[in-house]
Amino acid sequence: MKHLLPLVIGGATGTVLRHMLSALIHRFTGHAFPYGTMAVNALGCILLGTLVVIAETKLELNHTMQLLLIVGFCGAFTTFSTFIYEMSHLVRDGQSLKALVYLMSSVLVGFALFRLGVLIGETI
Repeated sequence: MKHLLPLVIGGATGTVLRHMLSALIHRFTGHAFPYGTMAVNALGCILLGTLVVIAETKLELNHTMQLLLIVGFCGAFTTFSTFIYEMSHLVRDGQSLKALVYLMSSVLVGFALFRLGVLIGETI
């Protein structure tokens, strides 16, 4: 039970920051394409890659801090369910090409940024 508090703190923080950043991006880009979710997921991937390396090799963060930062914060900050929901709406609205671009770019960019985060973590 003592490990629930770091998850709650990290999850609440990640959720709030995800919402704020996504809303800010949508304010500038509009809602025709889910740029906010895509940006949050991309940022989350690079952050996750960096944190994993730092947690495991540089700072050797204890289990509680890893739960707070990696599972709680990054898990709530990135949003796969929203990604699927938005992609589903693109398909439903007859924008299958946009949905495919969103899918492929999110996965490829996410993986590339995760690997960049690993490299950042290794050089810190």
